[in-house]
Formats: sequence, structure tokens, C-alpha cells
Amino acid sequence: MNTAAVPEPRTAAALAARRRSTETALQRVREAITRLRREKAQVSVAAIARRADVSRTFLYDNPEARAAVASAMTEAGERRSRTLSEQDDEREAIWRERALNAEDALKAAHGEILAQRTRIGELLGQIRDLQAEWTEETIQGITTENTTLKQRVRQLTADNRTLDERLKAARSNLRFQDRRVADLEAQIAGT
Repeated sequence: MNTAAVPEPRTAAALAARRRSTETALQRVREAITRLRREKAQVSVAAIARRADVSRTFLYDNPEARAAVASAMTEAGERRSRTLSEQDDEREAIWRERALNAEDALKAAHGEILAQRTRIGELLGQIRDLQAEWTEETIQGITTENTTLKQRVRQLTADNRTLDERLKAARSNLRFQDRRVADLEAQIAGT
């Protein structure tokens, strides 16, 4: 077999052209990564290859390209994790605030009910103690006031029940959000 040696200048020119082509491709990869970061788009090997107009094989085989892609994917994962964490913190704060508001309203309702019951008890005691001395008109007025107070107690009890249900719902939503946060963190960790 006759092997002809390739002249040295031709080889050097081919190697230089290949280096330039590789550098151009690497520059396109860097630009594609920069664009994806700026657009806050999903950073993946396929996305970078499409944007940079290079093959996936080039991204895997070239050490510089592989390092740039790995760095970009790690940074994107961290940024996404931070963003999700911030969003989860905001949601959790909102639900905590709602739960605290519901608890405050529930405490206020309990206080109001207790005050109304105390007032009813005082009025009933007055009726029993002084019933003989009061006129029919006074007794009718106290009975009317007693009925009004009982209605108010029923209303406050219903409000209390409503607020209690809201508190339970807010707590349930908070537990649901906590589970979603745990699932998202598990997905991120698995990615």
C-alpha cells in the first residue's frame, strides 16, 4: 500500500480552520446560554444545541462546551430552586396571615359571646330578684331585651362557627401548601 504523506502546510491550515470553527461554535454556545438566562428559559442540552446551532455531540464531546453547559444548568437549577422557595415562602406567609386573622376573629367572637352570656345572666338575676316590684311593662321590656340578647348570642355563635370553619380551612390549605413545597423540593432534588 502506498501512503502519501499530506503536506505539512495543508495539515496546519486544516487544523487552524478546525480550531476556528470550534471557537466559533463555542462562542455561539456561550451566547445561547446568555440568551437563555436573560429570557429565563429552560436551560438544557437540547435548548442550547438548538440556539447555538451545534450538535448535542459537540456539547458532550468538547470539554469547554460541556463545562459551560453544566455550569449553566447548575445555575439555572439553583435559580429555579430559589424562585420556587421564594414563592412558597410568600404563599406560606399569606396562609399564615389568614390563619392568624381567623384565630384573632375567633378569640374576639368567644369574648363577645362570653360578655353577652354574662349580661344575660345578670339580667335574668335581676328579673328573679325584683320581679315582684316591677310592673308588667318593665318585665316586658326586660323580656324583649333578653330575647334580643339571645338572638345576638345565636348570631355570635353562628359567626364563631363560621370563623372556626375558616380557620380549619386555612390550616388545611397551609398543610396542602407544605406538602406541595415538599413535593417541589423532592422534584428539584430528583432533577
